[in-house]
Amino acid sequence: MPTVYVNNQPVEFGAEERLNCVQAAQRAGVEIPHYCWHRALSVVASCRMCLVEVGQKKPDGAIAMQPKLIPGCQTPVTDGMVIVSDSDKVKAAQKATLEYLLLDHPLDCPTCDQAGECYLQDYSFRYGRGYSRLQEPKEQPPDKTYIGDQITLFTDRCILCSRCVRFTREISGTAELQIINRGNHAEIDIFPDEPCNNKLAGNVVDLCPVGALCSKDFLYKQRVWWLKTANSVCPNCSTGCSIFVDECEDRVYRLRPRYNPRAQGDFMCDEGRFGWKYVHGDERLHLPVQRDGGAAVSHDWDVVLPAARTALAEAAKRGEIAAVLSPWMTLEEAYLLVSYLKSLTSKLSLAVAPVRTVGEDDKYPKDVHGRTMEPTKFTIRAEKCPNRRGVEMILQHFAGSVMPMGDVLGRASSGAFTAMYLVGGDPQGWINEVQAAALDKVNTVIVQDILPSPASQRAKVVLAGGSFAEREGTFVNHAGLAQSIHRAIRSPGEGRPDGRILWDLAERRGLFSAAAVRREMADQVPALKPLLDAELGELGIKL
Repeated sequence: MPTVYVNNQPVEFGAEERLNCVQAAQRAGVEIPHYCWHRALSVVASCRMCLVEVGQKKPDGAIAMQPKLIPGCQTPVTDGMVIVSDSDKVKAAQKATLEYLLLDHPLDCPTCDQAGECYLQDYSFRYGRGYSRLQEPKEQPPDKTYIGDQITLFTDRCILCSRCVRFTREISGTAELQIINRGNHAEIDIFPDEPCNNKLAGNVVDLCPVGALCSKDFLYKQRVWWLKTANSVCPNCSTGCSIFVDECEDRVYRLRPRYNPRAQGDFMCDEGRFGWKYVHGDERLHLPVQRDGGAAVSHDWDVVLPAARTALAEAAKRGEIAAVLSPWMTLEEAYLLVSYLKSLTSKLSLAVAPVRTVGEDDKYPKDVHGRTMEPTKFTIRAEKCPNRRGVEMILQHFAGSVMPMGDVLGRASSGAFTAMYLVGGDPQGWINEVQAAALDKVNTVIVQDILPSPASQRAKVVLAGGSFAEREGTFVNHAGLAQSIHRAIRSPGEGRPDGRILWDLAERRGLFSAAAVRREMADQVPALKPLLDAELGELGIKL
């Protein structure tokens, strides 16, 4: 295989692979510092932080080095190439570059949101000088809060890497951001009356390597070193973007995209980025409820769960029962519920709750007229739920078909069922008053949800479940990619993760384990066989 030598370490790469020096060094575990380069954007080589020495190994073993330093981000590697990133010449260039970038950079670290995850901080510590030779006052251009509804620009912190400009031109296609003026007067700004409010705008905050572009939603809310991070999957559409959930003391502060080439790549939409506020909403269900004649008689899990279990068992003896599964459930939760109800009776009707759709798939980049351009680099799906495909796999296995909720409610209105178990989860609502009226004809109604609904108002038992940030399990996106979600916070009040509720309802021994249920489920459901012997890892598995 072709081989490149990074600081005397051989690194092999495929004959068809196209790597630059920065990427080749990463494979060797060597960091070549960089600001302007990003794997999803075009190469401009403007920051000059990644300057390295490059040469070529000859057939006789001799090495011919080029006389000048070259930008590693702009230089493709070839077989026999030699890259040196730790020589005195390179170190001097790195120090000079950092000194230049810091000439007018303010000492805002104590108040800057980027402190703790700032490339300028990190690189200054690792590669810069420990002092400044500047004797002149720093330039202090005014901040720009009008950049966008969700974005603010601290102009004096900007190092003009142009990542944000390239993103709006190459990924969103909307091109609101630009570099205005020239020389030491150059700065980021928007086109007149064209704020950066496209549906992917929040990504420029992630792309900014310093604290210039900040999220208004997160601004001054929390220090990043206090945050704990869990890997998860965005639940707001069927794209299934891999994300980081950042929390502190059981409170979510932000969601960030997690790189996954099998899912969305590097980015996420603003709908998912800022669409988690219901997790801490005042309307959240905090307690389980058992009702008798419309009055609450218990809020104790040790009473409510046995009551639900007894009610289902008795209803199963008297006639047919039904269950409505939410496309917001994980695979494990859907399997636990259906397998438990199947153990009670064979007279079971299964349906899926409404799959909310909004318009059509929204593809990016777009041209100035809003028309999609090829190739598509990001898609916001019209289907606004994370696991319709996974839940339907469970229903297909146990019921042979996927029945819509409307069919089950139609039968419920005629008194066909002795009990119904309904699972919600859609923060925008999944059942209205007209539909819920059909439940008046059902003797035992059990609702598991995170928010109140017309169904929960009619239920004899309400089980306070957990949001996506409070659960463990597996989501399957529109393309059949199975990914793990991990618990980041505890549920509010006495709420519990849905997996634990269903595990206890079925009286299984021990504690709920998503991995154990996944193995059992994969063994029972042929469509899920790929999950049997494989770990989902950070990127997931294609079913």
